[in-house]
Amino acid sequence: MTEPNMETSIELADQATVADLRTFVARARAADDGAIRLQGAGNVLAAYVCLLRPRLLGEGTPTILGLRTMALARTSTADVTVALAAVSDRLARMGETELTLPLPPMEVRETWAGMSPPRGGWEHTNSLDGGKLLDAAREGIRDVANSLPEQSGALIVNNMRATVWGRPLDGATPELPTGAAFAVYALGFAVPGQSVEVFTAQRWKRLSGPGGHVLVRPALVF
Repeated sequence: MTEPNMETSIELADQATVADLRTFVARARAADDGAIRLQGAGNVLAAYVCLLRPRLLGEGTPTILGLRTMALARTSTADVTVALAAVSDRLARMGETELTLPLPPMEVRETWAGMSPPRGGWEHTNSLDGGKLLDAAREGIRDVANSLPEQSGALIVNNMRATVWGRPLDGATPELPTGAAFAVYALGFAVPGQSVEVFTAQRWKRLSGPGGHVLVRPALVF
């Protein structure tokens, strides 16, 4: 069991960092308005969000996280998982020169937040074209939209998303789910004409682009 977090706020490095976090939170909410894990490590803030995860027992959807790191003005050991909406609200109320972000007091329980990607041991395995990743994401979004009947229930939507985003990404070696391209697209982590580097460590894969990192862990299917 983790120790309860005693910090009530974090201090971001500057206004550019505040704007960066606002953008990251807004993009994550547009994709899946769930939770964000804010983890302080010295003068660095690691902000994790979840783009895709299994929602049903035995489902083959991988867990796909987005990670953006940002500078802090003072050291922090905070480690909280809170609602994206609550962080968005606090960011919106910060003044133009304010750098201190109050941490929401109410934490949420998310299975993915307990998954800790390796901090070291990453091996570079491939480079992917950022533009092709964005194209694959747009194609997947169209496939999901075109495959859903009118008035689809939550189960049908979930199953279709699992099918589309769980299929192998064309041209990716080692194999990656197409959902990794969706995460790169949704969070703005790729730029056409620039490469996205692929790394592996244990069961995890990481896509590192100009805007941040996407972490992929395959589902355990029994």
